[in-house]
Amino acid sequence: MAYLTELENIVSQINIPCNIIKDMYVRNMIYIIFFDFWGVYFWGINQYNHKMKRLSVLGTLALFAFLLIACGEKEEKSKDGFSIDRQKTTEQQTETTPENTTKASERIELENKGVGVVTSVDLPTEIDQAMAANGKELYDQLCLACHRIGKKFIGPAPNDILKRRTPEWVMNMILDPELMVKEDPLARELLIEFNGSPMANQGLTEEEARAVLEYFRTL
Repeated sequence: MAYLTELENIVSQINIPCNIIKDMYVRNMIYIIFFDFWGVYFWGINQYNHKMKRLSVLGTLALFAFLLIACGEKEEKSKDGFSIDRQKTTEQQTETTPENTTKASERIELENKGVGVVTSVDLPTEIDQAMAANGKELYDQLCLACHRIGKKFIGPAPNDILKRRTPEWVMNMILDPELMVKEDPLARELLIEFNGSPMANQGLTEEEARAVLEYFRTL
């Protein structure tokens, strides 16, 4: 009804003779023409909006697909970088592993004399039994609490020690374990291996340390 009123207002403003205006047939034709015009106009607008909505949806889907592809490529590159870094890390571990597979207590180092006052020790072929007996007494009194023969205890076992260490290293470790741990790499590794339990300095003299060393030769 609102359209009819509007059309009547429009028609009333058009300069057409009254006899034609009053003719029902002509008036109806004018209504039909206007209705067709507005119908086509609104249909065109609806079709345009429908197409724009379809284009908007398609554009959104295209943008979403592009973002997925871009993120996938970025993730793949990130994975490739991780695999490369991981491979390098594995290669580095492989290169460094052979040096650290043997425990410090089992490693053989017959050229390291340690750090301390003892720089040279001459061991005769024959074992001095009296000196060894004196060394055993000192060992039982001062060392047995941490070192047990034939097994790992708080500290390493003393048997076969001279097959793995030089006499100088052993005596320097007995005389000044603090200095050895501070400056000798092997002594530091032993400290780590035995859970950070430092060897106590028993205040032995160089002669007493030599007697303990002689006792170790009998084990």
